[in-house]
Amino acid sequence: MPLFLGLALALLVLGWVLYRGQQKKQARAALLATPLSDDDRAIVADHVPLTQKLPADLRPAFEGKINLFLDQVQFHGCNGLEVTREIRLSIAAQACLLVANSPAWYSHLTTILVYPGAFKSRQQMHDGYVVTEGDVVRTGESWSRGPVILSWQHSDQGARNHKDGHNVVIHEFAHQLDDLSGHTDGAPALGDQSFTDWARVFVEAYERHRDNVESRRYTLIDPYGAEGHEEFFAVSVEAFFEKPTQLKRAEPQVYDQLATYFRLDPSHWADPKA
Repeated sequence: MPLFLGLALALLVLGWVLYRGQQKKQARAALLATPLSDDDRAIVADHVPLTQKLPADLRPAFEGKINLFLDQVQFHGCNGLEVTREIRLSIAAQACLLVANSPAWYSHLTTILVYPGAFKSRQQMHDGYVVTEGDVVRTGESWSRGPVILSWQHSDQGARNHKDGHNVVIHEFAHQLDDLSGHTDGAPALGDQSFTDWARVFVEAYERHRDNVESRRYTLIDPYGAEGHEEFFAVSVEAFFEKPTQLKRAEPQVYDQLATYFRLDPSHWADPKA
């Protein structure tokens, strides 16, 4: 191939790549600027009442992120579940609540699997050099870079009861955010936030939590957090959104770190009207 034809072809390919990139950027911006329809807004309010507490100035960005999420992610029903608009909006709204005022995004997530109820997951268990496999019943799973797997029964219950500190969608999407750092270890990508301060606060809080769980003392944060630093982060995020005032009182430094990370302060959010 003559040199000038090779250069022309390379320029054409480069131009096409740049054009497609610009198209995607414009489409993303359009989705982020589009509000929910009245019908979709009513579905979100009904299924995820916690979102009604979100301050008014954050709602336009929140709704735009729901639209972007629904455009990016494919939902697949399992075991005969039909994925309805209500299911998609409920899960998307809960996931987007975490990033309502944050630059973080689920960039690598393209698939969510939804089961009607709890599902079985194959898990490896290690005991020294012995590795065994067995089925474990779960209500949610988060895989590195996706997919996220959810029980709709538990996702819906967790969303509707927004004051008990238990929300499987928030939990699994906290893991997705945690994984953006490259490791699911309880330390998400923090940007300008001090990693040293984060590590000190969360390690100390995790050790207190684990001691309390082992001693069978009451803990505001779900006892499951004693399973590891990554689980402590996820259940702390559940408490941050669903029991913010109690978490701020019980673990003020954990609360402050999460408030800085999410750029939100739910302890000051007003209760939903209905």
